[in-house]
Amino acid sequence: MTGTLTIVGVGPGRPELMTPAASAAIADATDLVGYGPYLDRVTTRHPGQIRHASDNRVELDRARHALQLASHGRQVAVISGGDPGVFAMAAAVFEAVEAGPSEWRALEIRVEPGVTAMLAAAAEVGAPLGGDFCAISLSDNLKSWTTIRRRLEAAARADFVIALYNPLSKARPHQLGEAFALLRETIPPSSVVVMVRAAGSGEVRQIITTLGEVDPGTADMRTLVLIGSSATRLIAREGKAPWVYTLRRDVEGGR
Repeated sequence: MTGTLTIVGVGPGRPELMTPAASAAIADATDLVGYGPYLDRVTTRHPGQIRHASDNRVELDRARHALQLASHGRQVAVISGGDPGVFAMAAAVFEAVEAGPSEWRALEIRVEPGVTAMLAAAAEVGAPLGGDFCAISLSDNLKSWTTIRRRLEAAARADFVIALYNPLSKARPHQLGEAFALLRETIPPSSVVVMVRAAGSGEVRQIITTLGEVDPGTADMRTLVLIGSSATRLIAREGKAPWVYTLRRDVEGGR
């Protein structure tokens, strides 16, 4: 097959946070496939380039469409926000390959990484991911809330810094509050909580608070939530928000 498929991470928002390799893959593509708002962040690079926009909840359909284009000799770039391998399009493409026609396995498929929301949010406030951490999506579109609860409980007991993706939406406005309540059963209320909206963009907003005082209503789907471990610290600054960082070494006693 002469077609190619590159799954491109365009980063969190600002153009300068997109890697040169991602930009080159977009420039070389005959077809750009992606969720509409992510495609809107990418400029068309040449007159013959075709854009294929779709809704947010059709990842597998989008992946199959991109694979079909590539199997017909097109040079396809699948556009993904942040990093395509973190709760994003790379897994959807490979899931489609596994279940699809055998000829799709002969395609040249490449993943170009990007700055994911967790890293962009951490950079806004300091170094909260300086120690061991984990990432959990609160979306129950593809997995059950029972599974999410079990993973939150395990992460809390293990004393990880916890990054929460997809914290709430109109369809599930209560889950972030439920997650905080669950974490309070294991984690002290004094634990640091950071909420960063639109990290890595020109619209970034941040809140630094505690698990005991955090208001889940201040988050939305563009918010990344970080819950600190026992090793997470604040450095106060006069007239400015504190820096947040997590020690790289063990803290005696933990939680």
